[in-house]
Amino acid sequence: MARVTIQYWAAAREAAGVEMESVEAGTLAEALAAVVARRGADGRLRSVLATSSFLVDGTAAGRSVAADLVLPDAAVVEVLPQFAGG
Repeated sequence: MARVTIQYWAAAREAAGVEMESVEAGTLAEALAAVVARRGADGRLRSVLATSSFLVDGTAAGRSVAADLVLPDAAVVEVLPQFAGG
């Protein structure tokens, strides 16, 4: 397991209620599941994550590889929600 930082932008930050947070996870999918679990029944972050793009240490990481993408220790995962016009 790696200790990683999740950094939220725009609507993701609003849904998460924080700018960034740390989690222990082995893969991108595990990291995303951990931050969603922290919010309990509040489904706002889950909804935003479902349509977001992700950068891991500055490199694009699609949802289709989330389960297989192993995160290195101290990685930064940026959550980029969809935005109007793009």
